[in-house]
Amino acid sequence: MQDRKLGKRAPKHDPRTYRLGRVLAVRLPAVPAARDWSQNVPYQMWGNDRFGCCAFAAHAALVATWTKAAQSLVMLSTETVLANYAALTGFNAETGYDPGTILLDELNAWRRNGLLRPGQTRDYLTAYGSIAPTDVLGIRRAIAYLGGVLAGVQVPQGFLELGLGETWDWDALSDHTPAGGHAIALVGYNPEGVFFNTWGTRTFMPWDTFTRIADEAYGLLSRENWLGIPGTAPTGEDFEALLAEVRAA
Repeated sequence: MQDRKLGKRAPKHDPRTYRLGRVLAVRLPAVPAARDWSQNVPYQMWGNDRFGCCAFAAHAALVATWTKAAQSLVMLSTETVLANYAALTGFNAETGYDPGTILLDELNAWRRNGLLRPGQTRDYLTAYGSIAPTDVLGIRRAIAYLGGVLAGVQVPQGFLELGLGETWDWDALSDHTPAGGHAIALVGYNPEGVFFNTWGTRTFMPWDTFTRIADEAYGLLSRENWLGIPGTAPTGEDFEALLAEVRAA
């Protein structure tokens, strides 16, 4: 079995966080039965086989997914991913300090201070909002129109025993012992479940597995990565109007 690390710390809740599911339900009522932005995106491990940098590997996966669909593919290097992880958490590979990441801290740093990204000095997240992990329709809507969702899950030990890319199905497991928290990028879905990137591999899990193990989810608005040269998203949605509604929520 290839080495793989967890690294998502317990969720932090802030009452000021936008409840994005409600905004999207009003602004984007029609949800396609299936939408998959992950096809042929060359995901990488981004150091998550050695370090608990899963939150920043998920950032790299989302940037690759967004830019392949909207612009031209942008791939972060492992060095950049680890540098972003170190800047927020103090991670140090030499000393072995590998504390993991609180997703809300990552999102706030991404929005306020920016994260390293090739081709420019910083990548600034335009806005984000929480979606209840049990709100499958809201998760689908955010993937369909915003290109992806950052999610946190509590991984059972049995999933760590699977081969990379094997389906995560709770009902097929014999070992449900909690192993720890993990950050994943949700990048597609169909009626049966969700496609996500973890440990450099496009993977699938049924919806009932996701709602069982997920403990946080965030819809992300990225003007920098999700808009093409004409200033529109791949779906043709009015990004600025949606952003205005999010900020007014």
